Amino acid sequence: MKLRHGTVAALDVGTTKVACFIARATDDGTLRVQGIGHQLSRGMRNGAVVDMEEAETAIRAAVDAAEQMAEERIREVVLNVSGGQPSSTNVTVEVSVNGHEIGEQDIRRMLDHARHHSQDSDREMVHSIPIGFTVDGNDGIRDPRGMFGDRLAVTIHMVNANPGPLRNLSTVIHRCHLDIEARVASAYASGLACLVDDEKDLGVTCIDLGGGTTSIAVFQGGHLVHTDSIPVGGMHVTNDIARGLSTPLVHAERMKTLYGSALPSPSDDREILKVPLVGEDEDGASNQVPRSMLVQIIQPRLEETFELVRSHLQAGGFDKVAGRRVVLTGGTAQLQSIRDLASMVLDKQVRIGRPVGLHGLPEATGG
Repeated sequence: MKLRHGTVAALDVGTTKVACFIARATDDGTLRVQGIGHQLSRGMRNGAVVDMEEAETAIRAAVDAAEQMAEERIREVVLNVSGGQPSSTNVTVEVSVNGHEIGEQDIRRMLDHARHHSQDSDREMVHSIPIGFTVDGNDGIRDPRGMFGDRLAVTIHMVNANPGPLRNLSTVIHRCHLDIEARVASAYASGLACLVDDEKDLGVTCIDLGGGTTSIAVFQGGHLVHTDSIPVGGMHVTNDIARGLSTPLVHAERMKTLYGSALPSPSDDREILKVPLVGEDEDGASNQVPRSMLVQIIQPRLEETFELVRSHLQAGGFDKVAGRRVVLTGGTAQLQSIRDLASMVLDKQVRIGRPVGLHGLPEATGG
C-alpha cells in the first residue's frame, strides 16, 4: 500500500454503530489518530440503509464529533463496506510482451483487461487487487517492472457487491456533504489493521463479527485471496436474548455486554440476574434468572455463526488454504470465552485482533 500524507478520514457505517476516525500521517508512514466520533447507528440493517434520513443524522453526528475533537474539517472519507453481500473471485490474465522490458504501461494494460473481462454486470466492483505476477511461467513475482520475458500473467483478486446497498449508502454520504475517496471491504480493513505480516504470509482467516453481518477475509502469501460475508451478527444474539427472556432490546444488549459468555462456567447457576420485562416501567415487574439461562441463549447462535463461517470457507475451497490461524475482530469478538468457542467449532488457533501501527487510540477503542 502507498504511504499516506496529510489527513485521512475513515467512516464505518454499521448496523449498530457509526464510527468516524480522523488521523494524520506521520513522517515514518504510520497514522496518529486526531479525532474520534462514535454514534449509535440508525436507519441501518444488516449493513444496508433502510432509512436515509435516520442514517444521515447518525453519520452527521459521528463526523461532527470527530471534526470537533480533531479541530479540523473533512471533505472526503474512506468508506467501510459491509452491506451488499461482498464476495470475491480470483481472475488470471496473460498477455504477450514479445521479449521487451516490462514497463508500467504493460501492467496497466493487463490490469485493465482483467477488470474489463471479469466485471459482472449485476455486481459493483469494490476492490481489484493484484496478488501475484508470472513472467514466462515463473511465479511469486510481486513487481515485474524492469524484467524481460515473452508472456506476462497476473492474478487479480476481485471483490464485488450488490450495487443497490452501495449506491444507497453513497447517496447518504453525499447528502452529508462528503465525498468518498475510496471504499474498503469490512473484513479486508480489519485484516490490514489487526494482522501482522507473518500471519498474512503463512495464511490466516480474519473474521469480523459485526452487528448485522459477519465478514470473512482470507490472507495468504501476504495478499487477500478470499472474501465473503454472512448476514448474521451480534444484533441477532441481542434479539435472541430479548425474545427468550421477554426483555426490551436495550436491556438485552446490556445483559449480553455485562454478563454474556459464549461458553458456560461452573458458577453460572449460582449467579442470579434481574431481567426487566418488556412493556413494564423501570420499577415494574422483573424476572430473576440464573446466568446459565443467558449463556444457553447466546451459545447456540454463536455456534451457528462459526459453523456458517466454516461451511463458507469449505465451499470456497479455503478451509485448508487459510492455515490454522484465525483472528476475530468486531464488537461481538469482545464477548467472554468467544475465542474458545471459535477454536472448538473451527478447529483452528484463535486470537482476538487489536489494531497495530495506529497511534493515539484511546484504550476503549483499541479493543
